[in-house]
Amino acid sequence: MKKFLSFTAILAALTAFINPAYAEEKKEMTIPENAKVLVAYYSWSGNTKEVAEAIAEKTNGTLFRIETVKAYPEEYRATTEQAKKEINDGYRPELKDKVADIAQYDVIFIGSPNWWGTIAPAVSTFLSSYDLKGKKVIPFITHGGGGVQNTVKDLTAQCTGCDVAENSWVGYSSRTLGISGWLEDLGFNK
Repeated sequence: MKKFLSFTAILAALTAFINPAYAEEKKEMTIPENAKVLVAYYSWSGNTKEVAEAIAEKTNGTLFRIETVKAYPEEYRATTEQAKKEINDGYRPELKDKVADIAQYDVIFIGSPNWWGTIAPAVSTFLSSYDLKGKKVIPFITHGGGGVQNTVKDLTAQCTGCDVAENSWVGYSSRTLGISGWLEDLGFNK
């Protein structure tokens, strides 16, 4: 029994380390049966894309890549400096494509890397481009060590009238550890 309790404590600590936002107790979001799911994401390096693909596979969701008209530089430092300036200036880059009929979706997962403690400017543009009032919105965030910071708070503030899940997924890099359990907790039992 003592070994089981130790294992349980270690597992809980590991879950909190991998995904601190997941470890907190959150209010439950009700997902409609046979919900139509959109998984929209912005990914500069491919990390958020990997997580988005895992979510779409497990929820039978439609993938939508949020992509800017003008690409960010290929060099990491140049991209981080440009992103910092855009965030500080409140800049919203133009996006290449739009979701054809966003009204058809019941649940929208929105993915972003943590850039300077908040969501990527392209995700802000996406959020301001649609009326998501009444939609169930579920954030997922990737980071290289910065954790959640203000990403979910800022996304929630920009998603006026949405039912934003408090139980967001926040993961280091492209690791998808814990996604299946998180989705089951949200009500997706594929």
